[in-house]
Amino acid sequence: MTTPTETHPPADSLLAHLAAERQAFADAYTLDLPRPVTLAEFVEAFYTTRLFKLERLVLTLFGRPSSDAAARALAQGQAQRFAAWTIQARTGDELLMHEDTGATRSWFKVEAGEGGGTRLWFGSAVVPRRRGPGGEARMSWVFHALLGVHRAYSRALLAAAARSL
Repeated sequence: MTTPTETHPPADSLLAHLAAERQAFADAYTLDLPRPVTLAEFVEAFYTTRLFKLERLVLTLFGRPSSDAAARALAQGQAQRFAAWTIQARTGDELLMHEDTGATRSWFKVEAGEGGGTRLWFGSAVVPRRRGPGGEARMSWVFHALLGVHRAYSRALLAAAARSL
């Protein structure tokens, strides 16, 4: 297993369409596994890792509890919500979730890889709340201050999900 690589989301992906439509910041990370993985397997593994369970604990303190069963239901298409997220769009190989404030998105994609493997994609989008005088997107100082932490956490989450798979 390799370490996650930062890249751009595919131009035809749900994440890329959202970023273009909303002038949002978007990032994406990939990691290749040597076996087939379904979107449902990936999403369930992601939301049930020990690392993500720490985030789930924090969300519970803010009134957004979740469980492994809820993660499984979301992954299998039997639920529309999980903790602070709601499904925005879903295809056979992609899932785009928006969190309750609408400011951020989480994106998952599985792609058949070489030799029967799978490329896992995980990405995020941050929709700007402010616009400049010409209508251009403006991100807050908080966004810029936390971007490095976000990138490291995204890589760690994807790696944890891959290890779980």
